[in-house]
Amino acid sequence: MNISQLETLLTISKTLSFRKAGEHLNLTQPAVSAQIKSLEDEFKATLVDRNHPVTLTDRGKVFLEHAERILTIVEELKQKLSDLDHNPQGHIVLGTTTSIAIQILPRVLSYFQNQFPLIKTTIQSMSSSQVHASVENGTVDVGIGYLSERSAQVETSVLYYDTFELVTSPRHPLASLEKVTVGMLKDVPMIMLSPDTQGRRFVDRVLREHQITPNIAMELSSSEEVKRMAELNLGAAVVSKLSISGELKRGTLKMIPVSELEVSHPVGVITKSGRYLSSAMKQFLSDLKGMPEDHFVGSE
Repeated sequence: MNISQLETLLTISKTLSFRKAGEHLNLTQPAVSAQIKSLEDEFKATLVDRNHPVTLTDRGKVFLEHAERILTIVEELKQKLSDLDHNPQGHIVLGTTTSIAIQILPRVLSYFQNQFPLIKTTIQSMSSSQVHASVENGTVDVGIGYLSERSAQVETSVLYYDTFELVTSPRHPLASLEKVTVGMLKDVPMIMLSPDTQGRRFVDRVLREHQITPNIAMELSSSEEVKRMAELNLGAAVVSKLSISGELKRGTLKMIPVSELEVSHPVGVITKSGRYLSSAMKQFLSDLKGMPEDHFVGSE
């Protein structure tokens, strides 16, 4: 058995095709077939059902679980050996929310990549709850999101604090008021974030505490979509204060204080507990945690 055979089986499980696996791995289809046949002969088990589409047998699925663990160990070994060069390099996958990706990461990553050009980063946008889950299951290396969830599976560090604010178009009836209460929102059409977001869960909790059923005009998956609808005066919205700095400057949205929403929410770094940290990860986390808060909450 060799590593190439395991990588071939993994690729087949994703592409469901010997031909597509060969194209992905730059191998001929006979070479792909030979690698799988060699594995099957060595372990005396049929791993792949060769009907169309190609799928793994039950034995193949069990084999794949262990193959993935072996490949992970090999990748970690490569990274540890690379670290001996004392030159931070590697690939970091970041998971974060859309608003953080737009507002915060450009400044952070431009600084970081100027300092360490050998470290490459990939950003995946998702809700805060998905950020936590993705860090726990290892699909992202570092998460940046709201730190409302606690888990022994992850380690967290606060970067800055954010609030959720009521915003409307300047043409909205509430825009002329200096301050409103949650009770005044009872019949106001609301543009809401989706239920799996930290902002929505916070708003739902506040409304529930005041026995208010919101008049939901629409639900959207990101703060950017919510802001656009609010700018069109289709309803009021509650979004991250950090995400609206540009709209407030341009005058396309107005922020209206609501005392019941005046709660600070920590935003920070999330990493998997006990995970090996490559030199790239160590350098990234060190620089990120060392940045002053005004680097995140300052001007765009």
